[in-house]
Amino acid sequence: MNPSFTEKQTYLKTFNPRAYLETYYSDPEGAWVDENHLCRVLKQLHETFTSGAVKGDTLIEIGSGPTIHTLLSACEVFKELIATDYCDQNRKEIEKWWKKEPGAFDWSPIVRHVCELEGRREKHFEKEEKLRQTLKQVLKCDVTKSNPMEPRVLPPADCLLTSLCLEAACESHSVYRAALKNIVSLLKIGGHLVMMGVLEETFYMVDHTKFSCLRYDMEFVKKAVNDSGCVIDDLQMIRSPENTTDLLSDYKGFFFLVAHKERNV
Repeated sequence: MNPSFTEKQTYLKTFNPRAYLETYYSDPEGAWVDENHLCRVLKQLHETFTSGAVKGDTLIEIGSGPTIHTLLSACEVFKELIATDYCDQNRKEIEKWWKKEPGAFDWSPIVRHVCELEGRREKHFEKEEKLRQTLKQVLKCDVTKSNPMEPRVLPPADCLLTSLCLEAACESHSVYRAALKNIVSLLKIGGHLVMMGVLEETFYMVDHTKFSCLRYDMEFVKKAVNDSGCVIDDLQMIRSPENTTDLLSDYKGFFFLVAHKERNV
């Protein structure tokens, strides 16, 4: 066990979902080293889910955090979306938006951007309602368990989506590899894994609090995906700008990949 790595209980006690949202998701340009980072993510998701290759009945997002932006394009091609996260406060933040409760985070700038990608910017209210109708459950998830949804047993999904999750949840490369196998077990044979993550990052900041990240490179990710029983169909990698001093994180690059599950492991 790595004593310096942020533990689960620390997330439950100290992670501030509203500060996280206001820092990184207040507008499409966000607050990353590369100000176009979030725009690229939304564009890549739009292209992936409008390609016709990634579709089905059910999509499970692993480690949604307090966010809904990754599901905005997915809601157009899946009948049922399931958001998950380990932290109670993150799930409550999603539910607050889902149920239109007072004080919910304003996702409209992000939603408008996705609608613009779809050629219907004026339809952002309809997009939010479409996502609310398609989102069926917000569940607790622990990627370190062999069944991450324990005690629930879910039917195998057509698509698994995960973004910026495993590097924050896994303290070592071996734990990461095991966690990836755990979540891929929720995917049916032939189903798709859509995965996003940061490269060579060791920390990120939320409201003046530092949270750990597992440092890894792209070769490690590719091998881990293959070992989980998946075959990579598409891989995009973007390096962060050089000679940039960033106080929010130290990531050196970002990857986006789509794979399909070929076998059980």
